[in-house]
Amino acid sequence: MNVVLLWHMHQPYYVNPLTKKAMMPWVRLHAVKGYLDMIDLVTAQPEIRVSFNFTPVLVRQILELVNNEIQDEWENLSRKPAANLDDGDRRHLVENFFKINWETLVKPVPRYAELLTKRGSNYTLDKLDSIIRKFNEADFRDLQTLYNLQWCGFSAARRFPLLAELKAKGRDFTEQDKNAVLDIHRKILGLILGEYRAAADRGQIELTTTPFFHPIMPLVYDTHIARRCQPHSPLPSTFSAPEDVRAHLLLAQEQHEKVFGHRARGLWPSEGSIAPEIIPLMVEAGFNYFCSDEGNLFRSLKSDPAWNHHQAEHRELFQGWRIHAGGASIQALFRERPLSDFIGFDAARNETSRAVSHLIDNLKNIVHVAPQDRGVVPLILDGENAWEAFPDSGEAFLTAFYRALTSTPELKTSRLGDYFEAHPAQAETSSLHSGSWIRSDFDIWIGDPEENKAWEWLKETRHFLVERLTHDGNIPPATAAAAWWEIYAAEGSDWFWWYGPDFTIDSDFLFDELFRLHLQNVYRILGVDPPAHLDVPICLPSSELGYSQPLRLLSPDLSGETEHYFDWLGAGELDLTKQQTAMFQGDRIGRKLYFGFGTNDFFLRLDLSRHPEAFIARFLLPHPARITLRQPSPGRIETLFESSLDGVLFTPAPAEGLLAHWGPTLILSVPRKLLRLEPGSQVAFFVQLLEGGLQRERYPERGAIELAVPTRDFEFEQWYV
Repeated sequence: MNVVLLWHMHQPYYVNPLTKKAMMPWVRLHAVKGYLDMIDLVTAQPEIRVSFNFTPVLVRQILELVNNEIQDEWENLSRKPAANLDDGDRRHLVENFFKINWETLVKPVPRYAELLTKRGSNYTLDKLDSIIRKFNEADFRDLQTLYNLQWCGFSAARRFPLLAELKAKGRDFTEQDKNAVLDIHRKILGLILGEYRAAADRGQIELTTTPFFHPIMPLVYDTHIARRCQPHSPLPSTFSAPEDVRAHLLLAQEQHEKVFGHRARGLWPSEGSIAPEIIPLMVEAGFNYFCSDEGNLFRSLKSDPAWNHHQAEHRELFQGWRIHAGGASIQALFRERPLSDFIGFDAARNETSRAVSHLIDNLKNIVHVAPQDRGVVPLILDGENAWEAFPDSGEAFLTAFYRALTSTPELKTSRLGDYFEAHPAQAETSSLHSGSWIRSDFDIWIGDPEENKAWEWLKETRHFLVERLTHDGNIPPATAAAAWWEIYAAEGSDWFWWYGPDFTIDSDFLFDELFRLHLQNVYRILGVDPPAHLDVPICLPSSELGYSQPLRLLSPDLSGETEHYFDWLGAGELDLTKQQTAMFQGDRIGRKLYFGFGTNDFFLRLDLSRHPEAFIARFLLPHPARITLRQPSPGRIETLFESSLDGVLFTPAPAEGLLAHWGPTLILSVPRKLLRLEPGSQVAFFVQLLEGGLQRERYPERGAIELAVPTRDFEFEQWYV
């Protein structure tokens, strides 16, 4: 059976074309980590065959940085001598130069961890002025150096031994040390595209593309296409620009041919987003095949009259498809979701051999149900963000996974084009569903007030451009082209991703600023002052995501049958449906976690969307302990309480007084004395959910929930209405 791996590499357009400055550093930083690591891992195993999807907007920024056409503002600040930093520089460094995985890249480095402690893991912007006074010149220089040094991946360290030397040095860096790291960043940026082209030329990888600025093509074609999969969502007034979709596809092919020597045959539509209207435009742009998500295939078959005579089975996924729409046809593969999501979200949480065995065992099982003559499993996921959660940036996992794929007789890795050349699609449908890879709809990008406002302002700005070009014949072609580039940039999906309540990070307002900046630039390029409302943020201020602290003592009903409103009022709370990441994880098990104290007990409540195999509560403070719950049959709960001296080796211990209820809601009551909790002591814990013996979810995703055991005056201090 064929295994098609497609690693997706993407960064939005961070550049202000008027100032020629990149306002965020992620193109450079992902280049020295994920992009270089990924191609070197493939090169190290010549038998492996994989596909990579580089978005044109990412390629463009790499080229602009390499050719010194733009400046990276964060690089400039990194190079600025620590002795010359002003307070604005210092605030930026303290606020932003810890934006890296703390568990894998900060805490294991003593000096970096020391600087994080000096800043504090939780702080507010109004405290920055006092925080920066704690840092001296050497602190700032080390922070500048360590941030850029720790972003360097394992391949960078092998290619440039100086990086390993500096990591070993660990602190007290010189200005020369710091600039040497940044010079290596520049060298790696210059290598990336050539390395991928060389691997494609020798036949080991295939390079696919995406519409240029990564737009959600169905929504740019016509926002009311969203009505098909979101019939009850409030939508903005119709934005419709089919010609822009065509432009994104043709511009992508033009750049791909220039950089990689040939036009792309394969397309990953931005966020896997498809609709029947897009198929003729794909074919017109010269694409032979595209990929999307399994949910879109199954919904397509459900609505296809040709499939009404029998139930479409899951095995239909494991083959190529021919899609007919609008008088055109194109081949397609649809992403196998559970295994793709496991690699992206769960593999890092598990021991390497178990994670790889889980994947290979599942693939071998699929062999028995996939079509014997043309079976295929498409594993498609983010190729850069996932590796930050691995202690070694994913090197051991990917190395073992690639070796297992190439050494398992039942499996064969194939590039997309290899598969379709050997197995032209036989299955077909003429009823393509309109949706993305996330829930098979477009809710992430349209339907909330912030998202809808962004579509309205985009529509207004595009209308202004069309009107000016229609009625003013004196606008030079180069000026018109520059204005259109700004419209295309504003049509990118990333701005809409961060609007609304679905995803929130501390850079929301910067993404908002970049979106409005692209719209403002349309007016400026044409010599007109932008409308005043484009200076007003679309993002609504909101509290920082995270967990809230308990505000009162609890005495909940533990049966789970007669929960009252006041039972959990004032409990600490962590909303698990809100994402704080650039990657989306569907099919979440947990919905909301509540926690707090009673007079004599500690309480946990977890609202579930389905039953996991096992629940584990891990206590780090004040003493290491572990509570494991399993439900072998409805109504029967197996409980194991374990304690530890070092947090590594756990031994079973008596669990007198520990109570649990497990229904749609899981409720746990633990006597304080069992956890050795004293008033005023600090408690730190996290929760794990297991399926198939592997960690499926963790709350919080990083670190632990920390709170203090109530003292006698707790409720008076936390007076709560």
